Amino acid sequence: MKKSTNYITTAAIIGALYAALTIILAPISYGQIQVRVAEALTVLPWFFPQAIPGLFIGCMVANIFGGNGPIDIFGGSLITLLAALCTFWLRRFNRPWLAPLPPVVFNALGVSLYLSYLIHVPYWLTVAYIAAGQFAACYVLGLVLLYTLKNRFKDL
Repeated sequence: MKKSTNYITTAAIIGALYAALTIILAPISYGQIQVRVAEALTVLPWFFPQAIPGLFIGCMVANIFGGNGPIDIFGGSLITLLAALCTFWLRRFNRPWLAPLPPVVFNALGVSLYLSYLIHVPYWLTVAYIAAGQFAACYVLGLVLLYTLKNRFKDL
């Protein structure tokens, strides 16, 4: 019972943090050109499997406020879920610098599929914009978070 309570609590905290960061930083979190700071949290499945549902639900809540409707609420959240599962899977290779790769690739290619259609901008231009923002959030902020946690908690 205690283990499942800890799992749910950790997932809820991660989800709430993701949603809050995205909504508070809304001017830079939504749109064609975005740096969603909360995407730094997408490295957390490297350490915590609880982060997988937390990121999924947090993204879903955050996308409710994004203004792109159900396609973003569900599509963007499923992309985040897929990226989180891949990040968790990649930890078997013990190469921490790989942790941010799935969110960068999946969001750049996947979110751009519907976002370019919704805002009437060429797909590959949208891919470039989303990839740049994801790189900043995941590889700059996310790797700092990952290595900080790795060094702070040696047993993680």
